[in-house]
Amino acid sequence: MKPLTILAFILPCIVMARPYDVEPLPDSLYDVPFAVKKIATPHFPANVHSITEFGAVGDGQTDNSEAFEKAIRLIESQLGGVLVVPRGIWLTGPITFCSNLNLHLEHGALLLFTPDKTRYPIQEIAFEGYNTRRCQSPITGKDLHNIAITGEGIIDGNGDVWRAVKKNKLSPPEWKRLVKSGGVVENDQWFPSQGYLDGLHLIKDQNVPEVNNDTVWEHIRDFLRPVMVSFIRCTDVTLDGVTFQNSPAWCLHPLMCTNLRVSNVTVRNPWYSQNGDGLDIESCSNSVVWNSSFDVGDDAICIKSGKDEDGRKRGIPTKGVIVKGCTVYHGHGGFVVGSEMSGGVEDIDVSECLFIGTDVGLRFKSTRGRGGVVKNIHIADVAMKDIQREAILFDLWYQQKGNIADSVKVAVDETTPEFRDITIRHIRCRGAKQGILLRGLPEKPVQNVRMQDILIRSERGILLRNTKGVRIEDVRIRHQKGALIEQRNAEDLSIRNVESYQE
Repeated sequence: MKPLTILAFILPCIVMARPYDVEPLPDSLYDVPFAVKKIATPHFPANVHSITEFGAVGDGQTDNSEAFEKAIRLIESQLGGVLVVPRGIWLTGPITFCSNLNLHLEHGALLLFTPDKTRYPIQEIAFEGYNTRRCQSPITGKDLHNIAITGEGIIDGNGDVWRAVKKNKLSPPEWKRLVKSGGVVENDQWFPSQGYLDGLHLIKDQNVPEVNNDTVWEHIRDFLRPVMVSFIRCTDVTLDGVTFQNSPAWCLHPLMCTNLRVSNVTVRNPWYSQNGDGLDIESCSNSVVWNSSFDVGDDAICIKSGKDEDGRKRGIPTKGVIVKGCTVYHGHGGFVVGSEMSGGVEDIDVSECLFIGTDVGLRFKSTRGRGGVVKNIHIADVAMKDIQREAILFDLWYQQKGNIADSVKVAVDETTPEFRDITIRHIRCRGAKQGILLRGLPEKPVQNVRMQDILIRSERGILLRNTKGVRIEDVRIRHQKGALIEQRNAEDLSIRNVESYQE
């Protein structure tokens, strides 16, 4: 082949390799024990615009809300494209996506959302599983297709201006500075305003209060903290490469979405941030979470499907989720199901993950009143270190107080949660308070859980309450206190090659 011919062949390939393109997911991700549809690599029309074309200034002082609005509306009129955010600090109000939009943050770009809470309108939305009202999220998209946030930049939700903080979460100098900044203190907790505190007292468990007065809603605006990224009923959603941090409440919240890809991202929230979840996949189907890291103030990677009657009425389970190659640092749980799982959860595969310093490693939680069935969960090759509580936890008594060990049965109905058909294999944990705790309901035991090839170093061993058909095989635990296995109401329990070991 002549040199010019070779060059003519290569040049189109070079042109096609655009810096904002996303790499395909590896085929090996889909080697899971249930049917799953591969997520297509996103592509966008070749309409590429820099936010600077619309008058934006990356000085950290200029409000660029109008520039983002103009840019996205132009891309919408062009039936899609890429909006590039270059190096700089880009201050803005809420951003609303359109279909076929790739928001691409270059290396060194910081997208910072305004601390002015009046810029986030109060709207009806689902939060913590209930239909309620919250302020508009910094990034929103609803009923869209083919949307993405990509690149190497950072998105910051300015969450510190929204969050309440407990005194015991800060050092004395940090607490002193926080109190001096303003706000209200009650019971050793700092609140951004009296309106936040009034909202806390008015709204219980995120339910909408019996209030039809817009003036009252405005007064408690500070309490209505939004999730940072809210995509609702969207198809083909990609989050790749970007760092998401400092969210007002949950960080990433895809709700009722299909074909969700979360890859190569970093999610960071202060460890003291209440409701500072990393990723909450709620009532979604066909999702991949791959090669990402989480360091957050609440649950890290969490699977949900609505709460109580609102969740059951929605009736959309989360199903077909693959989580692989992720690392979690701080967090209430590394990988979590619940407690809002009233629509059901099924067909989940978690593998090759690392949890360091989380409160709980693998955390399954629910309680009476939820309803919903969690089933067909497969977990393998997870390593853990310095887990503060349980390495593996199934708790159907979430947030219940008092002596629950001898609780009597109640009638089984649509409000009874069910956890069954779960396999956990090849687990290594160096350091936990409790190795394994399974605690079901007397009327609906945790059922058909198989744990195999597990090595744990913990203070206490295995505790089983209200289980049925649990299989424990090839498990070694170095525990310091109590019996290796304590069980009560553990029906059809099979224990094979389970032993305590000494180093």
